[in-house]
Amino acid sequence: MRRKIGMAILAVTVLALIGCLGWWWFESRGSQSPAYRTAQVKRGDLLASISATGTIEPTIVVDVGAQVNGIIKTFGKDKNGKPVDYGSIVDENTVLAKIDDSLYAAALETARAQLRQAEANKLSADANVLQMKAKQLQAQQDWDRAKKLGPSDALSQSAYDQYRANFEVAKANLAAAEAAVEQAKSSVAQNKASLNTAQINLGYCTIKAPVKGVIIDRQVNIGQTVVSSLSAASLFLLAKDLKRIMIWVSVNEADIGSIYAGQPVTFTVDAFPNRAFTGQVGKVRLNATMTQNVVTYTVEVNTNNDDGKLLPYLTANAKFITGRRENVLLVPNAAMRWSPRPDQVAPEARTERHGGKKGTHREARKEGSGAGDEAVQSRGTIWVEEGKFVKPIRVKTGLTDGAFTEIEGKDVADGMRVVTGEAARETAAGTGEVRSPLMPQPMGRGQRQGQAGTENPGTERSVTERPDNPGAERQR
Repeated sequence: MRRKIGMAILAVTVLALIGCLGWWWFESRGSQSPAYRTAQVKRGDLLASISATGTIEPTIVVDVGAQVNGIIKTFGKDKNGKPVDYGSIVDENTVLAKIDDSLYAAALETARAQLRQAEANKLSADANVLQMKAKQLQAQQDWDRAKKLGPSDALSQSAYDQYRANFEVAKANLAAAEAAVEQAKSSVAQNKASLNTAQINLGYCTIKAPVKGVIIDRQVNIGQTVVSSLSAASLFLLAKDLKRIMIWVSVNEADIGSIYAGQPVTFTVDAFPNRAFTGQVGKVRLNATMTQNVVTYTVEVNTNNDDGKLLPYLTANAKFITGRRENVLLVPNAAMRWSPRPDQVAPEARTERHGGKKGTHREARKEGSGAGDEAVQSRGTIWVEEGKFVKPIRVKTGLTDGAFTEIEGKDVADGMRVVTGEAARETAAGTGEVRSPLMPQPMGRGQRQGQAGTENPGTERSVTERPDNPGAERQR
């Protein structure tokens, strides 16, 4: 009996202990203050930009091809006396290559011979005209005498008719001779044109540089047969001036409204990752392209290349500067997006419309619709800790670069810490759960406690989901 009573007392004691532990667990869980991630409001400079990629292109590129068919016989010499090749610097009319001209030289000689023959035929026709004029004069004189005598005893009717016929024949022969002269003249002109064509074709056998520049591509070798046609590949690609180049940048249709002529641009290339180059927008091409339902426009960016570092067809990572602010208060965009739960808001602030967290999101996105110096300020809300609660601070938002936003407000100061997110609840052990004091505690307890309240700027940037401003920096 006593044993049963002892067992009952032990059971009641165990149940009471479990109840106490449960009550302590719930009380400690409810009394835990929420842990927030915070960031510091800082004063600094802000640069908003639109990012896009493009290709470096020479300002003027001349495609040099062949105008006659033939075999490449030799290459010309560049300014240094070496055969022209990739990167050769050439002047205007520098010989780039020569095509075998044997057939074209023979065609030129044939044309010359045909011209000489045509000129001789013209001389013969001129002489024939003189002969026909003399015969016509004689026939006319005989006909004039016959007309004076008329058909009579001194001149028979048949003789009279013969003189008349001879005169008419002489006139027709003279006209035919004069027509032959015109025909000979036409033949001479035609053969002169053929000779000119043969001379030009022979000249085309020597391929010359049409402008001064640099050879950036050579697609022919000695002994190769070239064909002159519109579909034939070019022989040489000549850049007129590599000290003045441009970048063809593809810009999304959502950002093209922020691009204008003369806009400053900075860009980098993978060949020189530690150097930033500058340029400005030249023009926006209107022939948009669509790829997978994405419309893009080509923007020409002009830049100087006096040192020759930028090579044609390098990929450039460009940033179009849409706005700049100096010495302004900056807050991470995560602070503009975060909104607390109703039970996290300080009691005195709950009388305000806590549903404003939706409004906060709308206000932040509203600012994003107008990147640039002309962006109109809008209102937003940031939150600061007040004990175990948070309270709102109304601010005016300005320019954003996708990571930070410019803010203004009478209650905002440099160095103020604002909430950017809510961390998981942590006990002294930092495990995210409330542990019983009877359970063993993990090692490094003090160290983890110290880290929980320490700001990590790198972590703060990593939790940013995406820029608030659609017109701000974007990487394609």
